[in-house]
Amino acid sequence: VKVKIPFGNKHLDAIFSVPEKKSTYGVVLTHGAGGDMNFPHLMSLAAYLASHGVLCLRFTCKGLNIVYRTKAFKAVVEYLRLSDDYKLSGVFLAGRSMGSRAAASVIRHLSQEDDDDFIQGLVCLSYLLHRPKLQSKLRDEDLLFIRCPVLFVSGSADEMCEKQLLEGVASKMKAPKKIHWIDKANHGMAVKGRTTDDVMEEINTEVFSWLRENIGLEHK
Repeated sequence: VKVKIPFGNKHLDAIFSVPEKKSTYGVVLTHGAGGDMNFPHLMSLAAYLASHGVLCLRFTCKGLNIVYRTKAFKAVVEYLRLSDDYKLSGVFLAGRSMGSRAAASVIRHLSQEDDDDFIQGLVCLSYLLHRPKLQSKLRDEDLLFIRCPVLFVSGSADEMCEKQLLEGVASKMKAPKKIHWIDKANHGMAVKGRTTDDVMEEINTEVFSWLRENIGLEHK
């Protein structure tokens, strides 16, 4: 279902992947610095989640400014929170690369503003921890403030998220967290000798099983 989400005096293009049965929880998903919501990895994950009963709303927000991307993500979360069509008990915010930084930033901001439990967790695909060869400047400030469960899915050969560095950040985080390493994958999740579909299947099943473990944790 295609929708246009109001954002300032503009609109963000978005698509709902809707499961057959009514979903109580949803995932909001966005892309990295390049590309848009039709990035193949996002389409694959959205279709997988919907086929397993989880509503997924993916959206496009162009722009390389993290503050702008964060505001856009926040507008999408508010849109979903107030939606009459899909009355959800909670959502997980998810993004790829720069999109996951924006998702983390939104969670940090919203947790300071209100303490309802609409946001259930964060999924970071290829989290952008540092620029290539600039390991001294870590983009970890938002992660250290987050309290809800966090899943990282990263390639063990990601040039923008070195394995030891992410494990170091994770050890300092207060949130319940899990890192799933895709062996030998780079930042784009490409692995020599494996097809894209094969890698995506590993990512999709990992994300879904983690969601299932964490859905409604507050209510169990």
